[in-house]
Formats: sequence, C-alpha cells, structure tokens
Amino acid sequence: MLITSIGQGLLWAPLAIGVFITFRILDIPDLTTEGSFPLGAAVTVSAMLSGQSAVTASLLGFLAGCIAGWVTGVLDTKLHMPSLLAGILTMTGLYSVNMHIMGKSNVPLLDQKVLTTYLPQTWSIDLQTIVVGAIVTGVVVALLVWLFKTRLGLSLMATGNNSAMSAANGIYTDRMVIIGYMVSNGCIALSGALIAQSNGYADIGMGIGTIVIGLASVLVGEIFLRGRQIWLRLSAMVLGAIIYRFLLTVAMGLGFPVDDLKILSAGILVIVICLPILQNKYRTRQQLKRYLKQIGADEHEASNRSLNRQTSPEGLLSRDSK
Repeated sequence: MLITSIGQGLLWAPLAIGVFITFRILDIPDLTTEGSFPLGAAVTVSAMLSGQSAVTASLLGFLAGCIAGWVTGVLDTKLHMPSLLAGILTMTGLYSVNMHIMGKSNVPLLDQKVLTTYLPQTWSIDLQTIVVGAIVTGVVVALLVWLFKTRLGLSLMATGNNSAMSAANGIYTDRMVIIGYMVSNGCIALSGALIAQSNGYADIGMGIGTIVIGLASVLVGEIFLRGRQIWLRLSAMVLGAIIYRFLLTVAMGLGFPVDDLKILSAGILVIVICLPILQNKYRTRQQLKRYLKQIGADEHEASNRSLNRQTSPEGLLSRDSK
C-alpha cells in the first residue's frame, strides 16, 4: 500500500508543484488546472499513437500545458480579466480542444511503449513507477530550484509578493505573471502525461477535481514540512502528494467506493484547511491564558507588596507623622 502510494504520489507531484506556483508564488487561484491536466494527457497519448516516443510525447504534453497557461496569462494581464474568470474560460475552451486532439472521449494506449518500458521488465510495476516518478519529479524540482535562483525567478517571486513594488523597481510584472502561468500549467500537463501513461489511456473527464487534489497536496505538504528555502518548499509539495495518495489508498482499503473518492478528496481538503486555523486559535487562546495568568499574578504580588508596606511599622509611623 505504501509503495503504491509513493509511486502514484510521485506521478501526481508535478501537479502539486504547478498548483503551488500559482497558488503560493503568484498568489493566484488558477482553475486552468482542470483543463491543462487532461490536455497534457491528450497530447501525450495522441503523439505516442502517431509514432512519437514516450519522452518526446511527454515533452509535447508539457509544451501544450505551457500554451494553455499563456492563454490564461494573456486573458489575465492583457485583457484585465479577473484571474478566476480567466482560468474558467481557458478550462472551458480546453474541453473542446481536448476532444479535437483525441477525436473521442477516451483513447487507450494499446501496445505503445510508455516511460516504464525503458526500465528492466524484471522490476515490479510499483518499482518502475517509483523510478520514473522520481526521475521526472527530481528533474522538475531541480530545474525549478535553479530557475528561482536566477534573476527571472527572483522577479517572479517578487511579483507574487508585491506586484506594485516590483513594477516600481522596473520588473515587467505582466510578463512575470504570464511566465508563472506557463510554468505552472506546463508542470500540471506533465503530470497528466505521466498519469495517462500509468493508467494506459487518456480520458476527457480525468481533469475533474484535479484542482482539489493539487490544493490538498500543497496544504498537506506545508503541514508536514515547513521552510523558507525554495528547495524545501518544493520538496514539501512532493511529500504532500505522496501523503495525499496514501490517505486515498487507505480510504479505499477501508472499503470506500471509488465513486466516493472525489467527495473524500474534498473532505481531506476541508480538514487540511481548517486544521491550521484551529491550531492557531488554540495557540492564541493558550497564549492569552498565560498572559492573563501572568497579569493576575503580577497584580496579586503588587497588592501584597502595597498591603505589606501599609501595615509595616515604617508605613504606620510615616502616616501618623503626616
């Protein structure tokens, strides 16, 4: 169960990283996720069926996700649409795009060679999945760590922190936002390409609920692994994706129907959102109790000192002398 969760979590990790870029770095709720995820799967499967290798097809899926992110970025920055509406429009349009790419709602891979077939066939499926997911996710994390250390990456993070100040310092914030959208949706589409190869098919409805999966992975990762360094934050996304898949695997092992996985995903997201809030409230309440207790002790000590001073011989003599 744990080994399977690790393999599947590594395949879903690029999705969590992509959601992290828009949700945390840019501070933008991007719903393009539910369109770019199946887009990556559709482009990858169609390219493989046309004779392309699994590596080339996966890269094409990544590029397709970047194009989808560019469209959302242009709608957001150039046409000045609200980011939420821009993502919804792109997601809606991608449904038809994915149908045209696949030609039908579900396309199987048949006997095409996927990424795991390049590994020794004596290995188990779970081990092959872990190795492929670790390689792809490791490359994505390494490239992003390098990117965020460059001037471009620093400008991207500065834009997310304070766009007005960034613009005042000469950063083209619109360009940074578009690049952020592109990198984010490229990673999300890459995750869709990996999941399509793992499942053996691309489906038009496989993107439903992916934004919930991505957000839950991000929040779970931030609960279990905290830090300010970018490599640590990206590693937290990978860990969050693995833990999230493990929770779903445990739920299925307990007898939850497959049809209830979406509502279970929503429930996990509600828990991980409310948990930090409840923790902060509890911590604040405990600090307030300690403060009030300290104030009460100080007042009690001050009143005792005053009483002792008034009842002391020196205090009585000074009062009588007056």
